Amino acid sequence: MLGLILPALFAPSPQAPSLAGYKLAWSDEFDKGSKPNPDDWIYEEGFVRNKELQWYQSDNARIENGKLIIEGRKERVKNPNYDPKSDNWKLNREFAEYTSACVKTRGKHAWKYGRFEIRAKIQAEKGLWPAIWTLGVDGPWPSNGEIDILEYYADHILANTAYGTGGGVWKTVRTPYSKFLAKDKDWDKSYHTWRMDWDENSIKLYLDDELYNETDVTQTVNPDGKNPFRQPHYILLNLAIGSSGGDPSKVNFPTQYEIDYVRVYQKAE
Repeated sequence: MLGLILPALFAPSPQAPSLAGYKLAWSDEFDKGSKPNPDDWIYEEGFVRNKELQWYQSDNARIENGKLIIEGRKERVKNPNYDPKSDNWKLNREFAEYTSACVKTRGKHAWKYGRFEIRAKIQAEKGLWPAIWTLGVDGPWPSNGEIDILEYYADHILANTAYGTGGGVWKTVRTPYSKFLAKDKDWDKSYHTWRMDWDENSIKLYLDDELYNETDVTQTVNPDGKNPFRQPHYILLNLAIGSSGGDPSKVNFPTQYEIDYVRVYQKAE
């Protein structure tokens, strides 16, 4: 099946701890090289979705000090596909005024069920839209299923699932960022752990071990009868700018979204 990793080809990192009842299916500790490993990740390029302002390019992702750095920059890039007569937003913008990166395991690795754990540090500023999410390998969006382990935008941290047709059927939990600031005024200056526990019955999304969203997978059936959360999903890590993220004009660019590790565990048989 597309993207399914072969356990025999994966050498577990000594940095990834063992978990009772689970085996480590795959991880990236970002401790080798200067760029994301092309055996594990591919890049999105250009204008991609949501009428966002950034131009995605590989230049904005790098490995540094054991972290994946996704950097948002205020810089002008000419759109090579520019067509002033087009009604398509991806074509009728002559320039992008911002750049960033989106890396994903599509076509490299995908997993059906398991514990997904990502330690990261975001910049919680108006105009920025960092995310950790998954998409199903088969079907068009949203029928393939979307799981947002993390989204930050509009002064909220979100945990979501979506499926169905049209604009999607959403199970969304929005938590005001003020809740996190009340705990720690420097919350976004520290690393935090986002987790998904996913099986054939439920999707549970956690932040620092606190459950924020639970979706009943027995109910997430598309009109065609398929359940998008009972198929393999691949991972995406990205920093969007603008659109739902808001006006980025007051962001102090360049800005960095840092990912310490991505780990996928599956239940031991």
